Amino acid sequence: MLETSQLILASGSRARYSLLKSAGVAFTVIPADIDETAVRETLTSDNPEIDPVDVADVLARVKGEAVSAANPDSLVIAADQVLALGPEIFSKPADLEDARECLKKLRGRTHQLHSAVVLAENGEVTWAHVETADMTMRNFSTTFLSEYLVKAGEAVCHSVGGYQLEGQGIQLFEKIDGDYFTILGLPLLPLLAELRQRDVLTS
Repeated sequence: MLETSQLILASGSRARYSLLKSAGVAFTVIPADIDETAVRETLTSDNPEIDPVDVADVLARVKGEAVSAANPDSLVIAADQVLALGPEIFSKPADLEDARECLKKLRGRTHQLHSAVVLAENGEVTWAHVETADMTMRNFSTTFLSEYLVKAGEAVCHSVGGYQLEGQGIQLFEKIDGDYFTILGLPLLPLLAELRQRDVLTS
């Protein structure tokens, strides 16, 4: 069984850290030092019709391979999440006004959260998985939107789509179809199953 120092989470995400920690997994954190925006822009400019699922998968792979290459004796967990409305991929809002426009575009419609997770060894991905959640926003009023942005404040700029389901962002939604862990950015159950398969965790 791997020592704690031999299982690495290549992410600075507090949500992913908390999910793994709460599940009883022992690991260290080494965030991947890559420019996610640049990678995403290169992918979409080279192939404007690229499936958002593939964007999430590639981003997770790039992170995993980078950290794994620098830590060849470790097993690296890397993940990424892409929010898309059809083929359109969203980024974190630049400011509150940008968040307002983003939420107006998502209002009354169903968008997708594509969450990818990979395991990498010796600089190469040896396992990958992507799950998708369908998120349907209710047709909230302009007054509600304004009040939401005031209450949530600058925190909305830290999340793609301008919302956090763990907080007031849940009030934006009418219906959610998908795994809770996937929505938070880490398909946890498939990952735990693979770690047990590899004897990293007790089966």
